[in-house]
Amino acid sequence: MNTLDYVTQQIISKFTNYTYTINIYVPNGEVPAGGFPVLYVLDGSSYFHLVKEAVRLQSRNAPKTSILPAIVVGIGHGADMHERRFYDFTGQAQTYTYPARFKGKGYEKHGGAENFSRFLEEELKPSIQAQFPVNVQQQALFGHSLAGYFVLWQLFHHQSSFQRYIAISPSIWWNEHELVNYVSKFIKERPYAYEKLFIGVGELETFMVDDAQQIASDLGKIMDIAFYEALEENHASVVPTVMSRAIRFVNKY
Repeated sequence: MNTLDYVTQQIISKFTNYTYTINIYVPNGEVPAGGFPVLYVLDGSSYFHLVKEAVRLQSRNAPKTSILPAIVVGIGHGADMHERRFYDFTGQAQTYTYPARFKGKGYEKHGGAENFSRFLEEELKPSIQAQFPVNVQQQALFGHSLAGYFVLWQLFHHQSSFQRYIAISPSIWWNEHELVNYVSKFIKERPYAYEKLFIGVGELETFMVDDAQQIASDLGKIMDIAFYEALEENHASVVPTVMSRAIRFVNKY
């Protein structure tokens, strides 16, 4: 007997030529008018269960937790996860530069963010919406580290694809801080962005704190930003610490 409270599917993307493992949690109970909010979780093999349980347990007492029932969709890579992330989650550029701390180690393929974005928009989201009662006006994207970079990349290039963006410890350092240039262009091109962004970072993440604070400050000029620095947390520990706060932010429509 299957006692799991989620389903697992495999989706082969024609845009990325890759097979993703998709875990989907759908709340029990009455479907709200318009459907459930949905939270798409990058690095699903690492974070789907954490996010699912945060939503499931706390939505039982929504008046106190401010966390509503929501569909959670985890997007996972295979055994080549580490290598594949540097392809799917990075934007295209003429050159790719790793920081000195990598000591010359890196990966061969980069710049697949546009194809991965098309997978999300043209393959995954339509599939989820066809199967489950999704509120298409209440969709959020979550990512940590390099996936947090992609969350910001998606906001800057396809802002209307989600209404809420959650970037935890985003790798703003990637490719000599190329995201900083995207921020400037993004701000210049629009007087106001109606999408909302949550940026979280751990106090012990050194330079990543400064990077996140700067981007939050800049974007705060044209959009609703929530910035949170988790005291005494590092790159590995920050996600469980800030997840409930981030989900509460998502619920504010």
